[in-house]
Amino acid sequence: MLTSWVFLIAAILLEVCGTTSMKLSDGFAKMVPSALIFVFYALSMVCLTLAVKRIDISIAYAVWSGLGTAVVAVIGAAWFGEPLGTIKVGALVLIVIGVAGVNLGR
Repeated sequence: MLTSWVFLIAAILLEVCGTTSMKLSDGFAKMVPSALIFVFYALSMVCLTLAVKRIDISIAYAVWSGLGTAVVAVIGAAWFGEPLGTIKVGALVLIVIGVAGVNLGR
């Protein structure tokens, strides 16, 4: 079971790298970040698929999408200077609470 959670964490990190590569690709204008989008997303899907062998799909997907969203929002603010106001922070907290709720409901 622990291995499945390692695969899920890897899937999240790879998805975050793919999403960050989208921003860095400048609308597919830059070749390396553009290619990395597909590499990171493909690897993320492989890891997510391996994770759901032992983790319920509802839990795995909630954790993958929710934590990925939260991490990307933090990267957007820290690395790309995107605004991170009170409403956005509150919404991110609600996402994390929702992910925790899905996990508690199993």
